[in-house]
Amino acid sequence: MSGGDIAGLIAAGVFALLVLLLAVPILKLGGVFDEVRTSIRSISDGATPLMDEVTATVTTTNEQLKKVDGISSNVSDASANISALSSLMAATVGSPLIKVAAFSYGVRSAFSTRKKPATGRRSR
Repeated sequence: MSGGDIAGLIAAGVFALLVLLLAVPILKLGGVFDEVRTSIRSISDGATPLMDEVTATVTTTNEQLKKVDGISSNVSDASANISALSSLMAATVGSPLIKVAAFSYGVRSAFSTRKKPATGRRSR
């Protein structure tokens, strides 16, 4: 064997050692990728039922909001009716009641001034 053959054998041995040293991290990286794949699969398997539950919850919430919307529109109608009734009562009862109150105040003040003797007058 010549010197070139020995150098070739040494180079081949170093190259084989290098390949073996690089194979270990690559194998470990393959194991990490397997774990990541397993984790993603379990997360996606767990996420599907959660999405179904969220969809059901949103559907139920929308139904309840429709009921609340109906209730609020009924309350709005009732408050409009009460407001109209209040203004009708004010117009019907309020104006005559104010007139009666004003008339009774006038009568009371007329009688109260009549009962009081006039002060500051001298009679002769």
